[in-house]
Amino acid sequence: MKSFLYALGFFLLAPIVGGLLAGIDRRITARMQSRFGPPLLQPFYDVFKLFEKETIVVRRSQNFYIWFFLLFAVFTGCLFFAGGDILLVIFGFTLAEVFLVLGAFKASSAYGAIGAERELIQMMAVEPMVILMAVGFYLATGSFSIYNIAANSEMLIKTLPGIFFGLVYILTIKLRKSPFDLSTSHHAHQEIVKGLTIEFSGPGLGLIEIAHWYEKILLLGFVYLFFATNPLWAILAVAVTYFFEMIIDNVFARYKWQKMLKMSWVVTVVFGLGNIIFLYVLSR
Repeated sequence: MKSFLYALGFFLLAPIVGGLLAGIDRRITARMQSRFGPPLLQPFYDVFKLFEKETIVVRRSQNFYIWFFLLFAVFTGCLFFAGGDILLVIFGFTLAEVFLVLGAFKASSAYGAIGAERELIQMMAVEPMVILMAVGFYLATGSFSIYNIAANSEMLIKTLPGIFFGLVYILTIKLRKSPFDLSTSHHAHQEIVKGLTIEFSGPGLGLIEIAHWYEKILLLGFVYLFFATNPLWAILAVAVTYFFEMIIDNVFARYKWQKMLKMSWVVTVVFGLGNIIFLYVLSR
């Protein structure tokens, strides 16, 4: 029953919290740039306005991919907060991204295709670290169950500091923040004109934004797991991590995809795999 309530809570509250985080992000970013910034609820105003617009698509099947992108984003988040299998969560999360990429390719737009290709490259950059995170959780707790991982007797940050660093690094990519906002951007400054979402408009684009809010809460949920033994510390860690990502977003200029791929794999091998090897040797 508790698992169902947690999943229901994610379904109902994640878009609200995710939208508020987007609003806070805009305000803090504006202050960092000596601007006042939009209202805190501006992301909700934007989405409501999108739902009032006419649906215009190059091909009707684009909406099919959008709905499945949202469906799997919601499904994986509910599974995560219900304490399910972390491997299934990772698989569903990746599948959601695949549907978004297919929708971008379906539009037959040059800009959309470039954005979709870059999104696939970003997936190649982050997935090894995500898999190593799951392996690290298993080695530290003996289980792939998120419920068991969260119920571990001590904070996992103590045994998995390298994996946590790798997760924070790839969060910049998954949150589509500079210097890794290559496929699309949560801001308007994108040299390929919003990349893979360029051919989406109206309600379809609104659904994509809501799905991104669900994704954001799920990603921050991974951060929470490293400190889950102490909920107060966990919430503080999530807040500090997200604020750190905002600082990175405003400090660094965009990298080329080659540099992003190289750096992410170096971080994965040095910190992620290095942490796994250390745990394996320690357990022998």
